[in-house]
Amino acid sequence: MKTIVHKADTRGFANHGWLKSHHTFSFSSYQNPERMNFGKLRVLNDDVVQPKMGFGTHPHQNMEIISIPLKGALSHKDSMGNKRAIEVGEVQVMSAGAGLTHSEFNDSKTEEVNFLQLWIIPEEMGVEPNYEQRKFDTSARKNTLQTVVAPKDKLEGNALPISQQAYIYRTNLDAGNLVSLNIKKPDNGLYIFVTEGGVKISGNTLNKRDAMGVWDTDTVDISASEDAEVVIIEVPMN
Repeated sequence: MKTIVHKADTRGFANHGWLKSHHTFSFSSYQNPERMNFGKLRVLNDDVVQPKMGFGTHPHQNMEIISIPLKGALSHKDSMGNKRAIEVGEVQVMSAGAGLTHSEFNDSKTEEVNFLQLWIIPEEMGVEPNYEQRKFDTSARKNTLQTVVAPKDKLEGNALPISQQAYIYRTNLDAGNLVSLNIKKPDNGLYIFVTEGGVKISGNTLNKRDAMGVWDTDTVDISASEDAEVVIIEVPMN
């Protein structure tokens, strides 16, 4: 087993006033040659958007973009005609493919929005852009794994599709509970990001916003040292 630990306070940080963003991997003005990616996971941003502020219309191409709200609601509008709000409990995926534009905005007058945005490098370039979002039952991930994103050719349950052999799981663990995850393919790795609480993995203690990459193994056990919420990204390492 190979591992790497990224503590919360080692992330890049940008304060734009209307936006406060922590960057797990190099992004925008934060450039760290030792933190470029974890396999096909290229971006993991932890963004807080102030009330009545947001991202203006901007383009994306050839990237799988996944947004996971942790607090508040984010309004979305794109060049495919989608115009919806994404809320806590939902997950949004965009396969940018051949190209699209979109905007994201916090419509609330009083409440911040906090969301994770992940970019995964696709296995195919130039595909037709696709957008989907779905609400997932929180109770269905209590002390177990819930698959929220999966490859479009290997969908599980009501998981959202992306153009890569990658999966995203969520779990809410009560203190003292454990989940075991069997890695799908030998050349895949897991990137485990703690959104709340604390867990232990292979002798490592992770607290809120800490993360750990694990690869060259078949199974990973995640045990909760306190009540915890965890997002797990399984991606090809090459």
